[in-house]
Amino acid sequence: MSALRARIDVVGSCNADWTVRVARLARPGETVLGGDLERRGGGKGANQAAAAARLGARARLLAAVGADDLGQWLTSDLEALDVDVSAIQRSPRPTGVALITLDELGENEIVVAPGANGDLDLAAVDLNSSDVLLASMEVPASVVDDAVRRARRAVLNVAPVREVDPETLSRCGVVIANEHEVIGLDVNALEHVIVTEGARGAVHLSRGRVVTRARPPMVESVDTVGAGDVFCAAYALRWARGESSDEALRYAVVAGALATLGEGARGALPTDGEVRQWLERV
Repeated sequence: MSALRARIDVVGSCNADWTVRVARLARPGETVLGGDLERRGGGKGANQAAAAARLGARARLLAAVGADDLGQWLTSDLEALDVDVSAIQRSPRPTGVALITLDELGENEIVVAPGANGDLDLAAVDLNSSDVLLASMEVPASVVDDAVRRARRAVLNVAPVREVDPETLSRCGVVIANEHEVIGLDVNALEHVIVTEGARGAVHLSRGRVVTRARPPMVESVDTVGAGDVFCAAYALRWARGESSDEALRYAVVAGALATLGEGARGALPTDGEVRQWLERV
């Protein structure tokens, strides 16, 4: 299977991110003035699908948006990024929205209104046509459980932190968590766990034992939002191709690092060629 023709189904959320920048975050009951309100596409599922498409995969997003203008805008934006949007469902509930306040130090406050994401239903969707299914936890856990059960091969990003059925975890070929999310996992019971550690890179654990580590290249980061989603998409694609854990991990940490070079979750999605160029330099 060619890396550029890998097929990936992404199960997850599709949100609109509304961001306002302020000098400092407001205290309870306080009003502060901020900059212009910015609207960008977001949601872990949509971010991961966009990243996979940018890396050259045939990426299909399995998500739900509202039957509103915001849902149409998000769908059109993803289609322009070469994501297959044919399986995006329409819900009578409003499209999911994240309200983000960001201060000068990079600290933020985020409130998410999931809306249509809670109505995702994959019962009638064929999940056997892809090389790998990548899922995250911003949609109902029952949907993730069913998708993992029916997929040929699955990678699960256990973000945000939610209780996950142990059977679902055991069915996954790979489980990806950050250093905080992994605390809730029994890593000794899982064959392949990838733990992301921000600027320190990532580590592959097998039954609790360290298999390999990878460190990212030094880059001038602009915005780390969405870097984890790019990492997940990159690792899932290389794993689906049958590459070694060491190769997949090195590829994914470079992709994640390059994703921080622009603003927003999709401001600097790297291509496969760009990742390979950095790997050659290393």
